[in-house]
Amino acid sequence: KAVNAYNALMDDGMQILVGTVTTQPALSVVPLSYEDRVFTLTPSASGDDVISINDNDNVFQICFTDSNQGSRSAQYIDENFDSPKIAIIYKNDDQYSIGIRDNFKAEADSRGMDIVYEGTFTEASQTDFNVQLAGAQSAGADLLFLPIYYTPASVILTQANAMGYAPTFFGVDGMDGILTMEGFDPSLAEGLMLLTPFSATVPETKSFVDAYVAANGVQPNQFAADAYDGVYIVKEALEKAGCTADMSSADICEALVAQMTQISYSGLTGKDMTWNAEGQVSKAPTAYVIKDGEYVLPEA
Repeated sequence: KAVNAYNALMDDGMQILVGTVTTQPALSVVPLSYEDRVFTLTPSASGDDVISINDNDNVFQICFTDSNQGSRSAQYIDENFDSPKIAIIYKNDDQYSIGIRDNFKAEADSRGMDIVYEGTFTEASQTDFNVQLAGAQSAGADLLFLPIYYTPASVILTQANAMGYAPTFFGVDGMDGILTMEGFDPSLAEGLMLLTPFSATVPETKSFVDAYVAANGVQPNQFAADAYDGVYIVKEALEKAGCTADMSSADICEALVAQMTQISYSGLTGKDMTWNAEGQVSKAPTAYVIKDGEYVLPEA
């Protein structure tokens, strides 16, 4: 589907691509954009391979890479929790989940952190987590690391509640959106922690959130914020590079590739964001905890 969409956009004369949303379709699309010399800025495809497949030079990320999210999560937990017993549940047919898990575990192992259980699931089995939760509970895990998206996470939180298992749940940016998921009781996410670049409940994002709600009727999550930043990052780079609409996509691509390592951008998902030649963003991660249905900074 992603390749078909990309080809349709090319037929319509696409000059720049702000996409894709997640890693799996990106891995199909970015080789094509490299071959076609279309500058590509992905809001939230976080796989490390997205910016390195075929040694591409035209693909940049707004989100953290999976390796960054995994290692930063382990670092945060190690520095802010008192010797937790950690369980991990991850999706073993999804590169996003695998990448974060692998780098979390590597960092945790290097720090001597105590991982007492690991459970996996697939696309086909993400409706029943009772076996994984029972395994984590019986292993004595008091912190459950979930490098997954909010849809399966909502099932995990619901089933953990039903069995009376209440560890600290800790996720990453794919967890953002769980509070507004249709059919999910948001009270079950109380106390959930996550690393995410965006919060809809802090004063700095209020004007964007109000405008987004007025236009769409729902509160934005980090995927919306990443995409919004993406448009304005491209605008900034285009202006700095002196690009015009009559230029070919290949000429625009070369100009933006050169410009991306020179600009600094402050937006909804990070202040003073910069990029290296490999396409990786540099910005500070932020941990939030869900309290009374909102993201708030954890108490010191």
